[in-house]
Amino acid sequence: MIAEASDVAVWAHGVAAGAYALFALYLLRAWRGGRAGGALLAAVTVSMVWAACSALLAAWPGSLLLRLIGFIEVLRVLAWYAFLLVLLQPLWQAGRRWPLWVAGGVSAGMLAAVLAPALSVDQPTAVAKWPLAAFLAAAVFGLVLVEQVFRGLPRDSRWALKPLCLGLAASWMFELYFFADGFLFARLDPQVGSVRGLVHAMVMPLVALSAARNPSWTLRIAVSRTVVFHSTALAVAGAYLLVIAAAGYYVRYVGGDWGRALQTALLFAGLLMLGLLVGSGASRARLRVLVNKHLFPYRYDYRHEWLRFTQALSVADDGLELGQSVIKALSDLVESPGGVLWLRHADGRYRPHSRLNAQHCEAVEEESGSLCRFLAEREWVINLEEFRVRRSHYAGLALPAWLQQQEDAWLVLPLIADARLVGFVVLKTPRTPFEVDWEVLDLLKTAQRQAAGYLARMQVTEALIEARKFDAFNRMSAFVVHDLKNLVAQLSLMLKNAQRHRDNPQFQQDMLETVAHVESRMRALMGQLQDKTPIDATRAVDLGALLQRIADNKRNQRPPVELVVPQRDAVTVFAHGERLERVLGHLVQNALDATPDDGKVIVQVHDPKDGAVTLEVSDTGCGMTPEFIRERLSRPFQTTKEGGMGLGVYETAQYIRELGGTIAYDSGKGCGTRVTVRLPVSGREPPDGDEPSGAQICSRTEPQPLRA
Repeated sequence: MIAEASDVAVWAHGVAAGAYALFALYLLRAWRGGRAGGALLAAVTVSMVWAACSALLAAWPGSLLLRLIGFIEVLRVLAWYAFLLVLLQPLWQAGRRWPLWVAGGVSAGMLAAVLAPALSVDQPTAVAKWPLAAFLAAAVFGLVLVEQVFRGLPRDSRWALKPLCLGLAASWMFELYFFADGFLFARLDPQVGSVRGLVHAMVMPLVALSAARNPSWTLRIAVSRTVVFHSTALAVAGAYLLVIAAAGYYVRYVGGDWGRALQTALLFAGLLMLGLLVGSGASRARLRVLVNKHLFPYRYDYRHEWLRFTQALSVADDGLELGQSVIKALSDLVESPGGVLWLRHADGRYRPHSRLNAQHCEAVEEESGSLCRFLAEREWVINLEEFRVRRSHYAGLALPAWLQQQEDAWLVLPLIADARLVGFVVLKTPRTPFEVDWEVLDLLKTAQRQAAGYLARMQVTEALIEARKFDAFNRMSAFVVHDLKNLVAQLSLMLKNAQRHRDNPQFQQDMLETVAHVESRMRALMGQLQDKTPIDATRAVDLGALLQRIADNKRNQRPPVELVVPQRDAVTVFAHGERLERVLGHLVQNALDATPDDGKVIVQVHDPKDGAVTLEVSDTGCGMTPEFIRERLSRPFQTTKEGGMGLGVYETAQYIRELGGTIAYDSGKGCGTRVTVRLPVSGREPPDGDEPSGAQICSRTEPQPLRA
């Protein structure tokens, strides 16, 4: 507001006016009609006028110009308020309008203070306290608005406005100090006031950076990377020289007689080191990466790239399998037409798994080979073009002969998952010239980890499926062996009776039927092992008729089976007839085996209730302890029978659950056993001629009785 007539004030405000003017012209050309961009352009333009008038006041002091600057100062503050309030517009829509009202009140107070004839014309730097209080309040409220803008943004969106908030907060804090000092001493400090324009001009690069980061302001601001690089290099070199000068100054005045000599040596060493750094290509490359990373927008739209990459891995396009989808997803990031994927096998070797738009390759890489060790340890993306001209950069890497012979090979990407090299991808030369810079490498390193995770899960899934196939085959084999044991028992019983009844024609006929039955059953079991015959569909099975067949088959065993079935409509259940007959027959056979000849075995079917039928198999045999029932009965390969396999009860419980039923055991040592089976009924009559179904993976055959 007040400027001292001095060369510093003239130059400081003149430089600020020039900076504001250049920035205003740039904004005018870049503005595309956005509200925020227009408010920023207005604020910069008013600030330019204020800086120019302040320079004129410093050169030619006068009361009229002083009062004019007061009005322009108010307009400058109002312009920046308007810009911040535009940024706060989303908060207005949420009902928080108090910044607008407070801004109006502060602005009215400032106008009243400036309009009041409180300024002293005779002493330009001695002012009344009312204007100072108004501008002091304006600085405080400016800080409040900046804080509201920063806090009102989501945490993930603060990056774009952070430079703006930092710069405006610093300028308002300077204003707060300047006017607070003037308010306390009733006199503005001319030394501080002379650099006000320079201080505000120093904030403009931060404002421009935020404008470039916010396309929603509709400002197309582009900053030359080359200009920023050289400016940053110049600033770093200047800071380095200042540090060397300060160190030399300290050495000169502390080093005694050797001070000047040490200062000269230090300055020479500093300049020599600066020359080495300036001439070093590696240093320039690191500085360029640093500038590009932190001062410019990224080369990629990472959100778009990541969604596209994840979609390419999740859904195979155009009939591609997962390995080809990985190649395509990685190659699309760098405009490559395709490549070849190598995956690690159980023997530790890496073999080609998939290829896309590439020639067939049979090369096998050892885990201990130079290429695989380099990829696993360094996790670098190998640029073969760079390798050919700068082999020292890839120290310790010796490319295999097959890779050197591929003229179209371009990039080798490691696939790392859980700190392990799952495989690697060799991409072909891109369709168009493509620069592989730090950003491309970072993107590829991130993408390869995502792809490696997918491939690792694919390998685990394939191994699990293979293990489950073996488990299913082993389970089927166990049940088949159990069935074979029953068939062998039939043959053993036949041979045992053959010594006494070999001359009986009826026995001979029964023996032939038994041998034919065993032969056909063994052929069916072998067919199941070879062809893995699937389980057929369930059908309505007459439970009473099925139990009657079981009782008839056991009629020559002791004690006889007592069957109690309701004498009304048939009770039907949906099941695989032959398999249900086998598992229920197993329950009856277990009851017979556990009961002495003078005991009882009763099979009773209760009337259906609540859509289910209850079947009980009870005996007066030896019984089982609760511990045995709880811990061992339903577990596979647990048995108390001599020569038994312990699969019958396990299969029975498993199949009853498959049908949607339940099975329960009630027993005690020496008190007999009652097995309660509950099955859902089918709700309709079984079709005529319903026979038990045939081919089952896990079916079991009970011994057929031989008439003596």
